[in-house]
Amino acid sequence: MLTTLRRIVLEFGREPELEIALQQLVTQVKQAMNTDCCSIYLADYQHQHFLLMASDGLAKGSLGYTRIGFTEGLVGLVGQREEPLNIANAHAHPHFKQAPEVQEDDLRAFLGTPIIHQRKVIGILSIQQKQSRSFNENEEAFLVTLSAQLATVLADAEKHGKAAQTGLQPFQQLSGIAGSAGVAMAPMRVVQPRADLKKLSLQKVYASAEQIERYHKAVLKTRVDFEAMSLKLNHIVAQDTLDIFEMYKQMLDNASIGKEVEAKIKTGWCAESALKLVIDHYALQFEALEEAYLRERASDIRDLGNRVLFNLQQLSLESEKLPEQFILVADDVTASMIAEYQQRGLQGIVSVTGSNNSHAAILARAMGLPAIMGISSLSLSHLDHQEAILDGYSGDLFISPDATLVQEYRHLIDEETALTEKVKAVIGLPAVTPDGRGIELVLNAGLSAGFEHSQKVGALGIGLYRTEIPFMNRSCFPSEHEQTVWYQEVLKAFPSHNVTMRTLDVGGDKALPYFPIQEDNPFLGWRGIRITLDHPEIFLLQVRAMIRANIGCNNLEIMLPMISSVGEVDDAVRLINQAYHELCTEYEQKLTKPSVGIMLEVPGVLYQLKELAQRVDFFSVGSNDLTQYLLAVDRNNSRVANIYDFYHPAVLRALNFIAQESNKYLVPLSLCGELASEPAGALLLLAMGYDKLSMNSYNISRVKWVIRHVELQRAKVMLSHALTLSNAQQVHNYLSEQLESLGLGGFVRAGM
Repeated sequence: MLTTLRRIVLEFGREPELEIALQQLVTQVKQAMNTDCCSIYLADYQHQHFLLMASDGLAKGSLGYTRIGFTEGLVGLVGQREEPLNIANAHAHPHFKQAPEVQEDDLRAFLGTPIIHQRKVIGILSIQQKQSRSFNENEEAFLVTLSAQLATVLADAEKHGKAAQTGLQPFQQLSGIAGSAGVAMAPMRVVQPRADLKKLSLQKVYASAEQIERYHKAVLKTRVDFEAMSLKLNHIVAQDTLDIFEMYKQMLDNASIGKEVEAKIKTGWCAESALKLVIDHYALQFEALEEAYLRERASDIRDLGNRVLFNLQQLSLESEKLPEQFILVADDVTASMIAEYQQRGLQGIVSVTGSNNSHAAILARAMGLPAIMGISSLSLSHLDHQEAILDGYSGDLFISPDATLVQEYRHLIDEETALTEKVKAVIGLPAVTPDGRGIELVLNAGLSAGFEHSQKVGALGIGLYRTEIPFMNRSCFPSEHEQTVWYQEVLKAFPSHNVTMRTLDVGGDKALPYFPIQEDNPFLGWRGIRITLDHPEIFLLQVRAMIRANIGCNNLEIMLPMISSVGEVDDAVRLINQAYHELCTEYEQKLTKPSVGIMLEVPGVLYQLKELAQRVDFFSVGSNDLTQYLLAVDRNNSRVANIYDFYHPAVLRALNFIAQESNKYLVPLSLCGELASEPAGALLLLAMGYDKLSMNSYNISRVKWVIRHVELQRAKVMLSHALTLSNAQQVHNYLSEQLESLGLGGFVRAGM
């Protein structure tokens, strides 16, 4: 049964035409379960009914016509109850609804199960039989399992199927996760950075001759690539190992593959889509086989397809022309993409995957670029050059907006521009409330080279310098001298202010290409201080470079990431002391010893603050990871991104507890997560008693403006009430209301 399930789901996902895929699905299920009828209904929430889309057993004339209300019939009951319904005699059930056009008078037994995607019923899959009987446990389990596996595939297939068949509507509004505040209005530029057929969106262009020529050129280039690879490795590996390249070349020469691709192109598909359809077809045949060795050949087919796709995309990139201003759209927008396009007219980013705390979103906030992440309902087909409005406040994307909406958002953009100009007035002023409470605003730095180090934004130093970023841009570990030069440049940028450098923090979602780490749960695994303590040669080299760079600057603070025990602090401090004394001996003088602090991001350390306070000079809360670990949510996973929220009551109460304990033990306290970048969040942290907030450069002046316009006592009242609320949405609503009542609504959203 498992093989049958896999084959049905795979074939459904590979068929580009939704109606054909649905019809194939019901036929295969009917045959696999040996029933008299199988049908599938899709939910239409706009009209509040289920539409019969495909059936093998009901009247063909009813397909696409029969509608069953959400509260009607057995199908509606399955949707309402959100669980399987197994009935021996459907006609005798009080919820049975007669629909003459479907011609089901002789069908008695009924088994229906909901297809649920992201807590929403998107369809109903049912089987029926003439004999009055209850379907057995195995049959019910099969249908439930199939529905669960179909949910994501169907949601994606319905989305892509509609786009492929009807194209985009004149106007579309889609919603994702608000990744970075702001508004952008420009044409979209779709970027496909990786040659991956799995992530390719199907597209029709109806330009056969041109597309066939492109395909032929790509095949020719791929054949040359394989010959070059084989020649290059000829003297390094055994000849039989090179047989894979010969097999690939033979597959390229296979007339049937080329003919099938050309046939697909002639029906209107672009070369990339035609290649995907043919490769998927061949791969599916292998994947459905029982023999494990033969199933593995499917990966060879896909690898070949991806190599041809790569050359197809390279041909397209050679003639790439960007508009003067554009919104970058990709399946997975990366930090490197933003860096590549930022000086070329980039106005905002839209990523199909990711969350509001992926590195791309963090970098977008640092640069003041509006961003939407995790907009999973977005099909990349037909988007290129379409006009769009990106609302980074709400997470809404408007495609082909009408004149009224354009005018409304143009007004918002003007207000946002005016607000940006207004807050520049406080850049050189201290962050002090009207009733005299001051707080230091410092920079998060290191995500990109140089632009964050400027003092022109009004920052009083660097609260978090990410030392791992330079490590990532190399092919091996940097030397002590190289690191010293890097750190010296940063320390000299703020000669009269402290610079807090975090020791190497890799692992999790941050990997070094020359130091791979393979783990099942990387965020709970070997990362941060755990790695560097296991490799003291790396840790000592870095600390020595930091202390050497600090000679003549005397503004260095060292911060240890991912601390989870007192023992880790003792070991790290011992190594820091060792490096310090070594350098004092080498320089034959007493050097300035840097302050040492730890990041509070593992929840367990909240219960060891007394012991930790006796060992370090300061605490710094990493609210991004602390939120992730407190709520058990991978912050880069778009499926659960809606759960990740640093305004969650548990997070706010933990932050308040840390502030109270730090005050009790007289330990200076800062916070360097994204919460500090939000004006409302900064007010809560100010009221809790945090001494220093570290954030991206773009938000320094905005946060400073709000602090200078809200009294500490008012902030404490806001905090007191926020801590009593029971969910994150209540906190968001309350803080928005408070800022608006203070005349600061524009810092929540332009126009408020």
